[in-house]
Amino acid sequence: MRSRGVLELPIDLRVPLSVGEVARRCGVTVATVHFYEAKALIQGWRSERNQRRYARDVLRRVAIIKIAQRAGIPLATIKAALDELPSGRVLSAKDWERLSTIWRDMLTDRIRGLTQLRDQLDGCIGCGCLSMDDCPLRNPGDRLSQFGDGAVLLEKDTTPQS
Repeated sequence: MRSRGVLELPIDLRVPLSVGEVARRCGVTVATVHFYEAKALIQGWRSERNQRRYARDVLRRVAIIKIAQRAGIPLATIKAALDELPSGRVLSAKDWERLSTIWRDMLTDRIRGLTQLRDQLDGCIGCGCLSMDDCPLRNPGDRLSQFGDGAVLLEKDTTPQS
């Protein structure tokens, strides 16, 4: 096959990739590939010569991880979502639709919260007290007063129940 004057050879999908090849193809560092594997986001194995090898389906998984991280999705949430998908095969459009629907809802909630924070920030920034009676941003209805005076949100286990 020829494309733009370059001879393209068919790719043998059975040939595994080295850690360096995965890093290069995904636009990440080798350390990032090792980190993703240590966090069980991707899987590899050791060759007969004790070198890390990866199936080609890992390329799409790394792409999904990068997209999710850029959107601010925590790694634990990414891992839980990937754990629900079958391993050993390239993720499909249907798999991506499932993941993106869940993450879209999370992002919508985050955007809503950030918009509210932005719109109410000027009214809160002047006092510096997170437990004043009329703070609609962090302490509506002064519900934090039950935990004590001052900035009680900075203390452990004082998150108010909504």
